[in-house]
Amino acid sequence: MAEFLSFGEIMLRLKTPGHERFFQSPSFEATFGGGEANVAVALSNYGMSAGFVSALPDNDIGEAAIRELRSFGVDTAHVRRSGDRVGIYYLESGANQRPSKVVYDRAASSICECGPGDFDWDTVFDGAKWLHITGITPALSQSAADLSLECVKAAKAAGVTVSCDFNFRGKLWKYGKTAPEVMTELVKYVDVGIANEEDCQKSLDISVDVDVETGELDTAKYEALSEKVLDIYPDMSVIAITLRESHSADRNGWSACLRERGGDFKLSRHYEMTDIVDRVGGGDSFASALICGLNRYDDRQQSLEFAVAASCLKHSILGDFNRVSVSEVEKLMSGDGSGRVQR
Repeated sequence: MAEFLSFGEIMLRLKTPGHERFFQSPSFEATFGGGEANVAVALSNYGMSAGFVSALPDNDIGEAAIRELRSFGVDTAHVRRSGDRVGIYYLESGANQRPSKVVYDRAASSICECGPGDFDWDTVFDGAKWLHITGITPALSQSAADLSLECVKAAKAAGVTVSCDFNFRGKLWKYGKTAPEVMTELVKYVDVGIANEEDCQKSLDISVDVDVETGELDTAKYEALSEKVLDIYPDMSVIAITLRESHSADRNGWSACLRERGGDFKLSRHYEMTDIVDRVGGGDSFASALICGLNRYDDRQQSLEFAVAASCLKHSILGDFNRVSVSEVEKLMSGDGSGRVQR
């Protein structure tokens, strides 16, 4: 069975062609994606034993999603076949000063209708060493939130390391609970936290007066923010925070910081991304590469640099999945970002 598991929802991704507005032409590009599935695919691409835990309907669309995951070598043995529909998200890709837009159609999807008791966690975590979860699944429904909490509790009981990307999605929290009400309890069981500044503020209600709208970064504030998160969650061993400077839809600055309990604050190399192809999945590519880096390198600075380089490369790739190899990431880490043709 897979050693590195990701739990959540894989969705049908319907994107407008190029940079078109919704229904500017009568077509969509149909692929699959979703935060937790993106992590499983990237881990498998790095040569790690990766599996995906989820629920999908027993129909042709659910089967197509499973085939897509398997094509990347992801173990789908723990995908439950239940419910009637696959979640969908619609993407309009922005350009210049026009931002990208996401419209969700996830109500009553298979994972939304699952709840505690629907998965045999003893079987799921047999032989596993790592579980990744996000703040997205708990936002879908009360039953999905209860299931997510059951999942992390079972992982901890099984001795499995738990990572969580706090991922705040304001459009999804509609069932009567706020993100902090749910996430502050779930994060008590997390070993490795992953977030951006908005996630810390809106998912955990933790702030050190960081303005997320200006695009300007003050690393001293992020040092204070990372320290505050570890102070509030004494069982968390590592917190990594991505630092995005959003100058426009096409041009972002990209870096990250990391603090390990008892260790120094670490800041990564900064990348200036001037021709972004697709930024959706950028955070997931950071999370997956951080998991890989923490298990590949003894040096936490290297782990961080691997994660930032991998996620930088993702911004050049269309689709949710980060289709890069370890060697490509390490080449960028070494300073080779020229983009010259390789012959």
